[in-house]
Amino acid sequence: MYLRSEPRYPPAAEDGDDILLDQVQRASFRYFWEGSHPESGLARDRSGRTADPRNDLVAIGGSGFAFIAILVAVERRWITRDEAKARIGKMLSALERTKRYNGVFPHFINGTDGSTVPFTKLDDGGDLVETSLLFQGLICVRQYFASNDRGEASIRDRINRLWHAVQWNSHIKNTEKVLYWHHSPKFGWARNVPIHGWNEALVTYVLAAASPSYGIDAEIYHEGFAANGAFINGRSYYGVKLPLGPDYGGPLFFAHYSFCGIDPRGLADRYADYWQQNCSHARINYLHSLHNPHGYTGYGSDCWGLTSSHGPRGYVVSSPGLDFGLIAPTAALSSLPYLPEESMRALRRFLALPHGKITGRFGLVDAFSLTSNWFARTYLAIDQGPVVAMIENHRSGLLWKLFMSAPEIRDALRKLGFTSPHLTRETEPNSR
Repeated sequence: MYLRSEPRYPPAAEDGDDILLDQVQRASFRYFWEGSHPESGLARDRSGRTADPRNDLVAIGGSGFAFIAILVAVERRWITRDEAKARIGKMLSALERTKRYNGVFPHFINGTDGSTVPFTKLDDGGDLVETSLLFQGLICVRQYFASNDRGEASIRDRINRLWHAVQWNSHIKNTEKVLYWHHSPKFGWARNVPIHGWNEALVTYVLAAASPSYGIDAEIYHEGFAANGAFINGRSYYGVKLPLGPDYGGPLFFAHYSFCGIDPRGLADRYADYWQQNCSHARINYLHSLHNPHGYTGYGSDCWGLTSSHGPRGYVVSSPGLDFGLIAPTAALSSLPYLPEESMRALRRFLALPHGKITGRFGLVDAFSLTSNWFARTYLAIDQGPVVAMIENHRSGLLWKLFMSAPEIRDALRKLGFTSPHLTRETEPNSR
């Protein structure tokens, strides 16, 4: 492997910003490169601080982040372009043999044979949001490998076959004008989770509208996801006005997952300016830790970030409205485009914590609580991925340029009523 001139990890808190960011991105990338499932190359759902899990559990959404991380690694010269193409080919082979449901992937699969691993009893079929996180990454890959080289053309063709097969409109129940998260071949719509209200799934509606064969009409977005404006908030929290979503903004992954590919800069529709939305959401999250209404140990201007993560008693979704005293480094690090000074201050603070607890083989651990002196011994794919992606978007805009250069994505955004600088300028040349 390339990974040459390997730097020390963890870096020192006093290192310069570029050094710190490079080291943190690179360590998180290793989760998807060295810590991937050995047979499929896809992303494990979670992994240990010092060792791989003894199972074959692969996360489909996490694998979307893996594809993105590989592109960043090529650009940063941590791996070669040929190494990336070989790994991506292996991953595509695994996806091609994966059991799908009207082209929709399940939440979890067995990385060895592609069989479905039920997420819950009623969730043993297609998961539209996980599928959209996968294709956010795949479309970035397709746009990146744009040369006439036979291997790159093959990657594009294979991605297009998977992409064209997804029947997004199969996740509309009866005549309802909303997409549903899950559908099971055995239990039908019993899981019963409509994708609406402000959450992490804007990219799901954009991709569903972009589908060349199974696209949705614009009214599904407006009446379903936006509920004709019912997801508008407009109230102020800690003195910051929040355009959309639940009180205090909800978990910070709302501002990260869809925006690894969708560029929020200048993006607007009839409901919100999405740069303002994400900046306000991140600032409210930051100010909550600064005010620290529950008196948790360590919270402050250099220690903040509430989102989904592991906790002392398992997986939890933290937010200012449901605060467990649990800080997830991914929340602040993935908010770097929105709050660069506050995010860098948090990174330096995290690196000043005991290295034997806060860091491991893939960088900063998933979460910690100074109140209970608890540090995770684990990593999550859905937390590691946005760290690589959003730091890179802050540094170079790479993934935003790639995703927004896709013709179907531009057409879908226009169809749904969005405006964006990407819709008025010529297509940017793809990266090499």
